[in-house]
Amino acid sequence: MKDLKNFNIPFVGLKEGEHRFEYEINKEFFDFFEYNDFNNSNVNVDISFLKKATMFELEFNFTGWVEVTCDVSNELFQQPIESKLDLIVKFGSEFNNENEEILVLPHSEHTLNVAQYIYEAIVLAVPIKRIHPGIEDGTLKSEVFDRLKEFELKEESEQAEDNQDIDPRWNKLRDILIDKKDA
Repeated sequence: MKDLKNFNIPFVGLKEGEHRFEYEINKEFFDFFEYNDFNNSNVNVDISFLKKATMFELEFNFTGWVEVTCDVSNELFQQPIESKLDLIVKFGSEFNNENEEILVLPHSEHTLNVAQYIYEAIVLAVPIKRIHPGIEDGTLKSEVFDRLKEFELKEESEQAEDNQDIDPRWNKLRDILIDKKDA
């Protein structure tokens, strides 16, 4: 992908009504934007383009996955992507994209490039904290994750030993504090 011309929609020759555009987004697309958080990707973008006399309505639907690194185990996994974006395109004297839902194009424009909107929507569809699904359901077999569990067990056993070595009079004081919290 040398440039993003594939993402230009030439709206001048389109008749009024609904038109459909489909794109398949892969790693090469994100390399163009120099975005390195995704190791791989396979996202299908379906755009419903409704042309009216004085404006356009675009509805982007995103489905697929991006391969990211887990924040806990550092393992790669495929994060599912399912998102939607609505955009209204109007015409005015000059370009204006300050509003995220409304784009104003100059009257002299004859194409609309949707690459930036696709890029932003996919990046924003990924959760801030990326956790491998195997960690949540306990099926992940990873050396890093196994080491974390070992340290967790050691800490728990050390705390239990520390509690046994405490003078029993201190335990009576703890009981008093616990009773106050319950009351």
